Amino acid sequence: MSDFQGMEDLLQDFLVEATDLLSGVDNKLVDLEKNPADRGLLNDIFRGFHTIKGGAGFLNATELVTLCHLTENLFDKLRNGEMEVNNEAMDVILAATGTVRDMFGYLERGAQPAPAPADLLASLRAAIAGELRGAVSAQAATPALAPSAAASASEPDWQQLFQAVTAAPAALATAAVQAASAVAAPVPDPAAQANAGAPSEQIVQRAIGRRASDKPGYQGPVGRRDSERTRDNTIRVDTARLDQVLNLSGEIGLTKNRLNSLRSDILNGRSDTDTLHALDQAVSQLDLLVSDLQNAVMKTRMQPIGRLFQKYPRIARDLARGLGKDVELVLAGEETEIDKTMIEDLSDPIIHLIRNAVDHGIESPADRRAAGKSEKCEVRLEARQEGDHIILIVADDGRGMNPEKLRAKAIEKGLITDDEANTMDERQSFNLVFLPGFSTKDVASDVSGRGVGMDVVKTNIQKLNGSIDIRSSAGKGTTFVISLPLTLAILPVLLVQLGEQPFAVPLSMVREILPVEIAAVQEVGGRATMVVRGEVMPMYPLSYLLGWSSEGIPEYGVLMQTAESAFILAIDGFMGREDAVIKSLDDFRPKGVAGVTTLSNGQIVLILDIKELLAALGDSRGVPRSAFMPPADIAA
Repeated sequence: MSDFQGMEDLLQDFLVEATDLLSGVDNKLVDLEKNPADRGLLNDIFRGFHTIKGGAGFLNATELVTLCHLTENLFDKLRNGEMEVNNEAMDVILAATGTVRDMFGYLERGAQPAPAPADLLASLRAAIAGELRGAVSAQAATPALAPSAAASASEPDWQQLFQAVTAAPAALATAAVQAASAVAAPVPDPAAQANAGAPSEQIVQRAIGRRASDKPGYQGPVGRRDSERTRDNTIRVDTARLDQVLNLSGEIGLTKNRLNSLRSDILNGRSDTDTLHALDQAVSQLDLLVSDLQNAVMKTRMQPIGRLFQKYPRIARDLARGLGKDVELVLAGEETEIDKTMIEDLSDPIIHLIRNAVDHGIESPADRRAAGKSEKCEVRLEARQEGDHIILIVADDGRGMNPEKLRAKAIEKGLITDDEANTMDERQSFNLVFLPGFSTKDVASDVSGRGVGMDVVKTNIQKLNGSIDIRSSAGKGTTFVISLPLTLAILPVLLVQLGEQPFAVPLSMVREILPVEIAAVQEVGGRATMVVRGEVMPMYPLSYLLGWSSEGIPEYGVLMQTAESAFILAIDGFMGREDAVIKSLDDFRPKGVAGVTTLSNGQIVLILDIKELLAALGDSRGVPRSAFMPPADIAA
């Protein structure tokens, strides 16, 4: 049973506000490390901990109150000039914020937090007393257990683990060591430990060898995700935007009444010029109001991307310090607004890109000095709106990427052949980093080297109907450019025709529309191609991709661009551009169909998933020239 029965709404409100507040504290701590004399930052951080402590006290979260109170006392000394901000003090403070975040995980599951690690509390008290001799790592605030004489350097301390789990006497623990060496003792549930007074999760995890919060993306104890999904379904909306929606709804109601009145007049035989003119005006006004209402409702889904950005400076700081690098994460465009659902899905890709920049892109201090660069390096995270797209940029001023080395590494790992490497240009070579299993590191570490991070980035961006591009210059740095639709609820599409049947394709993939003449279609290596401004493009008839029989020669070609390649989609005709309101097919989704939309005339149109249709072609990724010819012509 929850420890907060009857207080669920209050608990959720506290967690939403406290989590945002703690993220702001993390960013201010990173800034404080650069400007230790900034009293404004010290006061802001002090107030942050004080506010969290007050909310935790109201919820009777005693352990969280204790930790916040000690940290608050330390900042009181710092802001009063009784202590100076140094590396040791910052490590202890950052460890405290990490543990506070872990405690939020317990609260989200409705359990009281377990006590903070003993050595963290001792370090805070020592810092307050001016007796701090060492610092707890900001990456792991858990006390390191003394190794057992029976345990090797690569083996957990089974005796201490057994004691921690069972609270057994030393003699019994010694007798159990051999059995424990064969089968690892189960890790108790954190909530059970907190409620039953059992040893804390941190001690058990440390005995096993690694604490969960050390892992990338860790956000709290097991079980947090269910309650997190509940919170993610909520959104904060500015009351001014809700007022706008309400006003537009009222205006639409008045226009509806006017249309009803005009309808009655027309049904009663009034069809004079004034009546028809009034009808035309009312319909035009309704069209304008509905468009405004649609835009206003869409804006209620929009959130400043700064809420996502605020957690990254701490991540970059901790990783850089662990690697012995001096890295500053510069944020820009934090006020840029993006669909709330996209913000959540962008979290992991951006973390991967920042970690990749700090670990791979940025050189060691010695290498930067040798290259004539400043030891202090910069990673830039920027967002901006361009038309109906959001552009995200992750850039570093590091070593850059060498296309030849990337191709050689891909050949070495068996991801491409020598022939494929010889035909690759610079852009295609850069895109090799997105292949599953590709890594430039020979030895994997806990940060990178397993060849899964960039593959995850590309997959997640494509799920958002976005694209990612790489620009790099050897010795100068690398830039990742992510392009995303402004919202996922409305998709600009191009309506194409196959015979009389319309289909919709994402407009973001369309570069231009070309006339197709069968004489211009050539077969190269068994594949139908067409030359566009000196560039050889593969051609795919839409009928071939859908498995429909061809009734004639396609008249038009849509030049389309994906993250991997450009190609021409051959069609019979097109009907223009439209902003499609996407309806998903949850129960039944045919292969190659992303969803459906309804046209202004009421006709239902399928929105095609072009990438899935191309993937269905298999390894050949080619269409013969005969696919463009009707069966009768082929026989002739």
